[in-house]
Amino acid sequence: MQCVELNPVGNFDPWEQKMIDELFHQEISPSLGGRLVFENESVKLWDIKLIPGERIPFRKHFTNFSCVCTTGGLTLTRSGNGKISMVKINPGDTEYFEFEGKNHIYDLENIGEESILINILEYKKNNIGKQLLFSD
Repeated sequence: MQCVELNPVGNFDPWEQKMIDELFHQEISPSLGGRLVFENESVKLWDIKLIPGERIPFRKHFTNFSCVCTTGGLTLTRSGNGKISMVKINPGDTEYFEFEGKNHIYDLENIGEESILINILEYKKNNIGKQLLFSD
C-alpha cells in the first residue's frame, strides 16, 4: 500500500463545498463498510465494493480494525481533519488500524479503472478482565 498526501491536515481550501457540507452538516455513519457480512460478540466482518468513480460517504471510526484488499486499486480519501490522500492498494495488501477511543472520520473513493473489493474485520471492545477460555 502506497500513500501520497495531496492536502495537509487543517487545510480545507481545495475541498469541494459539497464535501464540506457532508462532513459538517450531515449525520456520519459509524459503519466501517458497505455491507455487514458477519457479526458475533467479538467481531464484525464488513465488505466494501467500489466500482470506478464510486465513493462511500464519510464514516466515523472509533474501534480497531484490520482490512485486506483482494483486488487492488487506486483510491482517494478525505479525512475529517482536512487531509486528502491518494492510496494505491495492491491485491492482498493488509493493514491494521487502532482507532479505539478516537474519532477518526474519512471517506473512500475509487479513482481507478477497476472495481475494488475490501474486507474489514472490526474488533468489538470486549469486557475488560474477562478471560478467554479454550476447549479441547
